[in-house]
Amino acid sequence: MSTGWRTLLLRIGDRCPEYGGSADHKEHIETCYGVLSREFEHSRDAIFEFLLQCAEQLPHKIPFFGVLIGLINLENEDFTKAIVDTTQANLQDALHNENRDRIRILLRFLSGLMCSKVVVPSSIIETFETLLSSAATILDEETGNPSWQPCADFYVYCILASLPWGGPELFEQVPDEFERVLVGIQSYISIRRHFDDIAFSVFETDEGHSPNKKDFMEDLWERIQVLSRNGWKVKSVPKPHLSFEAQLVAGKSHRLSPISCPPPTPSQSSSEMLKGQEKHEADMKYPQRLRRLHIFPTNKAENMQPVDRFVVEECILDVLLFFNGCRKECAFYLVSLPVSFRYEYLMAETIFSQLLLLPNPPFKPIYYTLVIIDLCKALPGAFPSVVVGAVHALFDRISNMDMECRTRLILWFSHHLSNFQFIWPWQEWSYVKDLPKWAPQRVFVQEVLEREVRLSYFEKIKQSIEDAAELEELLPPKAGPSFKFHSDESNENTNGQKLSKELVGLIRGKKTTHDIILWVEEQIIPANGTEFALDVVSQTLLDMGSKSFTHLITILERYNKIISKLCPNEEMQLLLMNGVSAYWKNSTQMTAIAIDRMMGYRLVSNLAIVKWVFSPANVEQFHISDRPWEILRNAVSKTYNRISDLRKEIQSLKKGLQVAKEASAKSIKELEEAKSVLEIVEGQPAPAERPGRIRRLELRVKNAEDEERTIEESLEVKGAFLARALEESKDLLKLLFKSFVDVLTERLPPVSVDGEIPNLRTGDQSVNFAPQDPEAATMDIDNENGADNNSEPNGRNTKNGYNVGELEQWCLCTLGYLKSFSRQYASEIWSNIAMLDEDVFVGDVHPLIRKAAFSGLCRFTNEGSHP
Repeated sequence: MSTGWRTLLLRIGDRCPEYGGSADHKEHIETCYGVLSREFEHSRDAIFEFLLQCAEQLPHKIPFFGVLIGLINLENEDFTKAIVDTTQANLQDALHNENRDRIRILLRFLSGLMCSKVVVPSSIIETFETLLSSAATILDEETGNPSWQPCADFYVYCILASLPWGGPELFEQVPDEFERVLVGIQSYISIRRHFDDIAFSVFETDEGHSPNKKDFMEDLWERIQVLSRNGWKVKSVPKPHLSFEAQLVAGKSHRLSPISCPPPTPSQSSSEMLKGQEKHEADMKYPQRLRRLHIFPTNKAENMQPVDRFVVEECILDVLLFFNGCRKECAFYLVSLPVSFRYEYLMAETIFSQLLLLPNPPFKPIYYTLVIIDLCKALPGAFPSVVVGAVHALFDRISNMDMECRTRLILWFSHHLSNFQFIWPWQEWSYVKDLPKWAPQRVFVQEVLEREVRLSYFEKIKQSIEDAAELEELLPPKAGPSFKFHSDESNENTNGQKLSKELVGLIRGKKTTHDIILWVEEQIIPANGTEFALDVVSQTLLDMGSKSFTHLITILERYNKIISKLCPNEEMQLLLMNGVSAYWKNSTQMTAIAIDRMMGYRLVSNLAIVKWVFSPANVEQFHISDRPWEILRNAVSKTYNRISDLRKEIQSLKKGLQVAKEASAKSIKELEEAKSVLEIVEGQPAPAERPGRIRRLELRVKNAEDEERTIEESLEVKGAFLARALEESKDLLKLLFKSFVDVLTERLPPVSVDGEIPNLRTGDQSVNFAPQDPEAATMDIDNENGADNNSEPNGRNTKNGYNVGELEQWCLCTLGYLKSFSRQYASEIWSNIAMLDEDVFVGDVHPLIRKAAFSGLCRFTNEGSHP
């Protein structure tokens, strides 16, 4: 196929960006059909692949491609029969490979082909009934496995999701069969278990249960029922086939071959714990695609029918999915969906819902940041104001936002502003300066400004808030080191300053690490002790590496053995991190980077980092700064990323070992065959092959065996590393949860005598917090209101003189982060649930702690119920 034809095909794919909302979509289709017809004879295979690829990767244009195929069907039935058969084969393959997105898109494509008279309606009904039957089987206690309800829900969701596209035609052409499908869906909805997604909600306004709240499947079914009552009239789905109905009806409709769904995964055990693990595995394999985030009030967002909202959401999610590597193309298709009404507010809500989706967004948060930036540039008159409204709405509810979502919002917002010259109406938020330092809105502004400074520089950010000078108080300190051994002519040199200066001289004099260690052991430790030696060495090395990240990494790489020699145990590692925090007390970023790199060089362990984060000085920062949480997140994620990397390496080595074994067996076989060929020489049998070839084959066998042995040794080493890493991760998980339990138990209000669990968000005056040690407590007394209008009242003092509002906020933040770790590492928790039960959650653990710790394990159970 020529380059010009390739270009022409690409141009056809982008020919109709607005075909659904444009009056001349008929002309667009005719133009595209004309181009395809002229080239059909010469490029049949290319057109075949092109149409299938477009249908799968531009699913919001499926009605358009369905009509094109329908017009081709009028003249070439074999071609369209091949498309139908290939689509059915692709669907069957997707079902067995559990390719969720492909299953959903191909069902929609088949519905589009049916509308264009290419597929027989009864075949679509049969496909739906197969999926329904499989879903019902999964829920059956005897023949299926109810733990895999997410899989069953997904099958039914795919049927419901295709009805806005194919429902009107099915209702018109096969009403009785279609009604049978709807009755089957109603039966399924009535027997499935309700999903409680409280633990995965962006906003934590409801601490109790919500039995009347519909889950995603129930909500979608209700929307389809409303659509059915309205006569299957869908405004958001274009119907280009109606303009060609007189032509399309003359084409031959093709039957789909039956499909089959994979048999239900049998239950592994009757144990409730193992069933819980199965439920979690099913949740991970079949996650909910969208959790709606209603940001804007109904009088501000677009007014559309429930099913139209669903259709536009689906189109937006499809574009985000298929263009996740192409931000500009993604923005282009997002602003040109084939609908006849405006949808900027819905688009913003959908994108933010994905950005804040728990436990993890489908793509890296940076992707959504870039898409929002490009949408602001593509729709300069509309979308920026929508984003501003979304930020204000989220800011108003920040006190009720999940802690993980709050962190994501801070990171997104600071990055977003960095692309628009940090322009923001800060004066509208200037009132937060008068709130207590622990107030969520104040902390949000403070953290955004800190992240902005990281992305720019102090003076630039200070200038950006000059219209709200009051907020300068929330700016982080001007970044710079705090070197305790700094000396100049005006200062009298202390012993530490002299030793630091001497150490700098040794390093600049290119002394070896061994020589410096000897110097430390001879000149510092005998007279001053190991702790003082660590202080001098760590502070001096940090100061020498303070100019940039590269300087820091270079210093640590060259001289990490010196620090390692001085930090043989966790006690010394804690002192080291105290020194790092003191040196970089004005830079949260550099503190986090230095500790992260030290963990990478094994100068500090992950267990030491957890202990340091939960030390008294850092615990008092939990609710007013992200500094300790950032360091803790880095340490935990680094630990589990290492395990993930090792598993990938082992998997790769196993594949390589299989290849090596096959190559070795092949070489041995060739050698044996060569040696087995004999000839008679002077009356005696002798090898017929030349000695040179035999030697080459023997060498090949030796090399293959060496390669196989090398891979086996590498596999053994990696396996040992993985076993060690898994043991370390168990210790980390145990210590992490034990630390949360300890600090929360000290501060949470006790359960009442009648067993009522305290609600930290109600501001109940009767809530009494656990008694505090006045000498250990350092929280400020502050009677001001620290939350927005939707939050609990604050400012009440306990009898010990500590501010209850602040204690409530500390407890909410710490429980929120515990919940975040529970969701993020749910698989690891399931793998070690027996160990946690035995070593951590023993005795009378506070219900709120248990609730947060187990909240992310499974959507079947109510939030916090034990697995």
